[in-house]
Amino acid sequence: MNSIIQSSLEKSITYDTYRSLVQQLAQAGSTTGKEKTEALVNYTKLNDRRMKRWDKTIKIPEDVKHKISEFNQNITWLVITESWCGDAAHVIPVLNKIAELNSHIDLKLVLRDENLELMNAFLTDGNQAIPKVIMIDNETKEVINTYGPRPSEATSYVNRFKEKQGKLTPEFKEDLQYWYNNNKGENVIEDITKILCELEPIVCQ
Repeated sequence: MNSIIQSSLEKSITYDTYRSLVQQLAQAGSTTGKEKTEALVNYTKLNDRRMKRWDKTIKIPEDVKHKISEFNQNITWLVITESWCGDAAHVIPVLNKIAELNSHIDLKLVLRDENLELMNAFLTDGNQAIPKVIMIDNETKEVINTYGPRPSEATSYVNRFKEKQGKLTPEFKEDLQYWYNNNKGENVIEDITKILCELEPIVCQ
């Protein structure tokens, strides 16, 4: 497992590089991943606009900023993503805002289809669901937690719908985008702060 993670880390990119990549692909009418369908190209264009908006508008409360700044463990968040993924476009800008508050947190990204061995080691209910955050202790190289593909409230929302309907419909996926827009990253902030507090309880005392 460590060798798979290390290999992916060596190919990883920063958030700024990822944003530039998505912007370039959107302008060129292309997308990341093995498939280059018109639908995925359109999702990449949409996600470029989403991330641009979130980069400007995500706000982290002052009390949460303090907790995040107190975290003192050197960790890497290795995120598996693709440019066409709607959940990723909502979640990753929030992760970046959090990581920017603490130099002990290093945010790196890799593309799923170029790192299938890594992806298959971190499936969600047997699926290659993204974004998937792998949290790594930089000293021990051990995986200390994972997160994703969706924030906790969205996950519950999706699971309840699946139990009733069997699968997600286009209408539901549209409703989920409204949820992300209304939530404004708050659930991701809550989830990640909780994880940091569990890793280092003194942060939240």
